[in-house]
Amino acid sequence: MAANRKGDRRERELVNRLDEAGFAVMRAPASGGATTRELPDVLAGNGETFYAIEAKSSAGNPIYLTGEEVEALVYFSKNFGAKPRIGVRFDREDWYFFHPADLYTTDGGNYRVKKETALADGVDFDEFVGKSAKTTLADHAESVEDDGPSQGVRDVLDAVKKGVLSVDEAAEILD
Repeated sequence: MAANRKGDRRERELVNRLDEAGFAVMRAPASGGATTRELPDVLAGNGETFYAIEAKSSAGNPIYLTGEEVEALVYFSKNFGAKPRIGVRFDREDWYFFHPADLYTTDGGNYRVKKETALADGVDFDEFVGKSAKTTLADHAESVEDDGPSQGVRDVLDAVKKGVLSVDEAAEILD
């Protein structure tokens, strides 16, 4: 029972955070088995993007979802016109989001999210709500053009090579 209360608290926390980020949001009343219909835990939209979210939390152990849970989320999302997302939150960490297709599938057909995977590969809350975009070192390296030293630096180095300037004079010029 304590785990259900903690899960309910985490869902309400997610609803409040999405609301503060400008989303119209509701916690599905069928969440937690109140009905036999398979509904997502949270529905959220901002007029442009709509999400159906299955929210899970853990103290630190991997989070598991059954194949049926994920299939029901994808089915509902398709019929509702929302993007299906799995929202995970580990103690002392923020929310991270995954498209169901990006989750690790176990041999038994279930799904798993480890804390390390969430931190490394998940979409963090700010990116999820459109306040930031994830960039990697590889993205940064591709965006930086490295044409080498400027023409002025090349001229100074060439002057040193030709003996027109001493190394000390070149260093003073380049400083």
